[in-house]
Amino acid sequence: MWSALTWGAVSGSAVLIGALLALFLPIPGKLIGFIMAFGTGVLIGAAAYELLEDSANDGGLTPTLIGFTAGALVFTLFDWLISRRGGAGRKRSAGAPAGAKSGGLAIFAGTVLDAIPESIMIGASLISGQGVSLLLVIAIFISNIPEGLSSTAGLKQGGYGKSKIVLLWLGVLIISTAASGGGYLFMDHASEHTEALIASFAGGGIIAMVSSSMMPEAYEDGGPLTGFIAAMGLLCSLVLDQL
Repeated sequence: MWSALTWGAVSGSAVLIGALLALFLPIPGKLIGFIMAFGTGVLIGAAAYELLEDSANDGGLTPTLIGFTAGALVFTLFDWLISRRGGAGRKRSAGAPAGAKSGGLAIFAGTVLDAIPESIMIGASLISGQGVSLLLVIAIFISNIPEGLSSTAGLKQGGYGKSKIVLLWLGVLIISTAASGGGYLFMDHASEHTEALIASFAGGGIIAMVSSSMMPEAYEDGGPLTGFIAAMGLLCSLVLDQL
């Protein structure tokens, strides 16, 4: 249990690290785009190799298909609702218009929406007794840094002070930690079919998230090199999966 909480905190801390970098250092937008592109590739690989493949092998194709589709639909629905309330650009440096306090809260809510399925699967990966999935931890950590960078820039434009921004991302860190612990506790007693449903549900949410949020931002900031860097991220996830 403590391992699940620790690794959930490690992955969730990347959002706070990205926020602190954005608050105190001038980070070029192109660099943010490159980091996000690489994180996109690694996350896609993690969803494919760690979540979908294991779900299909352990629980069968039917629960995997159901879970993946449901995860993508649920994320898309909540993403649409949050976007309507000002969180559409939560991963963009212009995420919240100046003075848009409700937009800032939507950015926070959207970040939590991104973090929960990822953290649940970090905790669940410890159930086998073979240690945490380093591929998932690394993938989520890499992707969370540019999210903290871009979202913090949006919150600053929305009129949020440094202390309030840090408190918001500390909240994300706590939620990520709790979700990882919850994933470990719940999945420890779940059947193979239930595990497959939950893992593929998280996979569907992750793929929907990188497609709607991370990919557009990465290309917007990184330009034509984005595709190559994302491909290298996917290749990196394959190497990590084989270690």
